[in-house]
Amino acid sequence: MSDFNDQVIADFNRNGGKPGGHFEGAPVLLLHAIGAKSGAERTQPLMFLPQDDDTWYVFASYGGGPKDPAWFHNVVAHPELDISVGDGTTIKRVPVRARVLEGTERDAIYAKQAGLFPQFANYAETTTRDIIPVIELKQR
Repeated sequence: MSDFNDQVIADFNRNGGKPGGHFEGAPVLLLHAIGAKSGAERTQPLMFLPQDDDTWYVFASYGGGPKDPAWFHNVVAHPELDISVGDGTTIKRVPVRARVLEGTERDAIYAKQAGLFPQFANYAETTTRDIIPVIELKQR
């Protein structure tokens, strides 16, 4: 997975924040989280759902896997972090604060993402977790 992510990150940077390949046409950002145990910055490419100019939603889907991804634990431990977003020409690094959504707010955002990208509906159906966490990233 690390090699795959490294390739996506390189493609993201090469193409102004618009990677091709597996993520062509999908909104992708780079999450720059601080490791919960290591304290080191970890960069993760993630699909996102934009809300407006200062709010983005990401999904701890882990491909429908049985546990939350490591980056989710990092975000919970250190909710002030940065993301990188691009418009195909320019990439900007944005300081954000993460908030895990709950209840109907979480359900509405997840349903919207699943409607746009059906693989997210599949992830929710195949995981053994109760829910897939949804995280709001709000510019600070």
